[in-house]
Amino acid sequence: MRALVLAGGLGTRLRPLTEHTPKCLIPIHNRPLLAYWFELLFDAGIERALVNTHWLAPQVDAFVDTSPHQQRIDLVYEPELLGTGGTLRANHQYFGDQPVLVAHADNLINFTCSAFLEAHTNRHDGIAITMLTFETDDPRSCGIVECDAQDRVIAFHEKVEQPPGNLANGAVYILEPEVLRFIAAFDRDFVDLSTEVIPEFLGRIQIWRTDGYHRDIGNVESLARAEAEFPKSPPVL
Repeated sequence: MRALVLAGGLGTRLRPLTEHTPKCLIPIHNRPLLAYWFELLFDAGIERALVNTHWLAPQVDAFVDTSPHQQRIDLVYEPELLGTGGTLRANHQYFGDQPVLVAHADNLINFTCSAFLEAHTNRHDGIAITMLTFETDDPRSCGIVECDAQDRVIAFHEKVEQPPGNLANGAVYILEPEVLRFIAAFDRDFVDLSTEVIPEFLGRIQIWRTDGYHRDIGNVESLARAEAEFPKSPPVL
């Protein structure tokens, strides 16, 4: 299986830190976010990873050149950001007729990726997407998912005042080829995965729960919390 790691974001809420450092290279315990992702994915058996770049792209290129996983990483520069779905659409041939794991490099996360992959392999008939979920301590700030008895997603509640629970979308997905074909059929470059694609597969999305650490490094407050909370040598979960 191949992966798409989204690393082109501007990181506007992290300024001034991101004025000279791309968001995906913001360090936690002196280690860039991308380094955590590469280790997690490749240790789990991901064959190759495509990394999209945009803001301060040469820094990301230079970092990948020094990575011990460099031979398994491919880079694609986007002069204009395409959205997650748009990046998948523009590079659908890269992934072939196989499932693809999609991750956002600005999330700091520790989970058993091999178990996530296995859950998708063993999915029920009709499932097209496996979504990583976690229990959040602030449901109003997250996208909360509502599931049926078979852990299939039946509704989304995006940052509402009274969400029905605390099970949050972790924005890590495994997509079947039919999802990529659906995205490829769009007649424009920019496609938003969360609003234009995922809702079309309600009832065909299964969740996978992780007890591991998960935090969106979206602002300086979340960065400070991650520095305080995330272990310097995170355990393999």
